[in-house]
Amino acid sequence: MTERNKKPSKPGDGTASDPPSLRTFRILETLSQSPGPMTASEIQRACGLPKPSVHRLCNAMEDAGLLIRERGRRLRPGRRARRMASGILTTGHGLVARHQTLARLAEEIGETVNLVVAQDQGMFYIDRVETNWPMRVQLPIGTHVPFHCTASGKVFLSSLSHPARERLLATLDLERLTPNTITSQEMLLEELAQVRARGYAIDNEEFIEGMAAVAVPVREPGGAFFAAVAVHGPTRRFSAAAAVAAKDLLLATAVRLETVLF
Repeated sequence: MTERNKKPSKPGDGTASDPPSLRTFRILETLSQSPGPMTASEIQRACGLPKPSVHRLCNAMEDAGLLIRERGRRLRPGRRARRMASGILTTGHGLVARHQTLARLAEEIGETVNLVVAQDQGMFYIDRVETNWPMRVQLPIGTHVPFHCTASGKVFLSSLSHPARERLLATLDLERLTPNTITSQEMLLEELAQVRARGYAIDNEEFIEGMAAVAVPVREPGGAFFAAVAVHGPTRRFSAAAAVAAKDLLLATAVRLETVLF
């Protein structure tokens, strides 16, 4: 096709016609959909933006805390961008519908239900519906919990590509919090492969003694991990076997959440 016959680009389609504000957004959007950090050249090829613009914008976004550099040349969203994303998750017109979806699951199972996203400090609770039982495990909205020994954390880790999983595990402190905590990187990688294959994760008193949990992923339209919906309770009432038995209700709830959110 000749230059004369090419269709003109539309603003927002990720081409050189994007105004500067949308070019910045396009870079963040591209990185958010990537399984790992990207070089500026990789971002440029994915975005279709002019190479000088991408390099200039990436440098400016890094200076502003929107991007962070890993292993010398590779970029990923920085703390400021992730904080903005978390804020978006906790506001908006879908908040009521999202909470009501979680409340329906809590009523069906009779235990506390959480919606959890991944942040630098660990898995972050952005919504929850408490059980009515007087005996409960208190993990309020705003709590950070570890990746390696929680059901939601293992669901997130299992969603990563194998190389990305290995890289992240190498940076984590696999602290033993209970006798059941997995502290071996090799054993945890085996566990995560099983989680990925079966589509759900179990915490069998690995984070807190006397507590069990189950979690499943909530996915974006493209299939990438977005959040985890999780249920936890005291093992006297909600054993690991009960957690496994609840997985189908969680999977159905995840589908409803995907409809509500996207």
